[in-house]
Amino acid sequence: MAESAPRLALLTPHGVGAGDLDSLIPALAAACAAGDVAAVILRLAPADERALTALVKRVAPVVQEREAALVVAARDFPGDLASVATRGGADGVHVDRPGDLADLRGRLRDGRILGTGGFETRHAAMDAGEAGADYLMFGGLYPDGEAPDPESVRARAAWWAEIFETPCIAVACTLDEVAGHAATGAEFVGLESALWLADPAGVARAQEALGGAA
Repeated sequence: MAESAPRLALLTPHGVGAGDLDSLIPALAAACAAGDVAAVILRLAPADERALTALVKRVAPVVQEREAALVVAARDFPGDLASVATRGGADGVHVDRPGDLADLRGRLRDGRILGTGGFETRHAAMDAGEAGADYLMFGGLYPDGEAPDPESVRARAAWWAEIFETPCIAVACTLDEVAGHAATGAEFVGLESALWLADPAGVARAQEALGGAA
């Protein structure tokens, strides 16, 4: 279980494409500067590997200059996400319901991060931890925009944080959820884009909520 206040992780909307970057990049820069942001999970729309790599190359410096890690996700992308992350200069990849985490772990070099989420059972989460994931994520909006039950997110995160050493992210979809998620012992609290994209001050408000969670 975390012994200090968790750090923040920012989640972009699902399906980010090239046309979104002109507004997303300045929003990310402002949000990363507004609090203790450890990482950004960039949820890309599926495209060819060259196009995805080009997008990552644009975003990575903005995030990394603020001392946050950029982790790349692309739901239903049939290509090599590890290659996209490496060639694009990202710090790692995030996958949901992966088929073979151990293989992906072996192909991620130079200390790159492997994160995963989307677990339907506790057994699936334990399998991911044993396969070498660097963090597990509980919660987060589904691609259709539906939000998971926050009580379920807190229960899963508290269970994991109490027993296992691998860090976890508990994702908040509203500001009211932040303190409760932090109290689970999770090392990170994720912020869905509604909490920061339109107003980077939302990160500062979440940071204040983290301070009150202890």
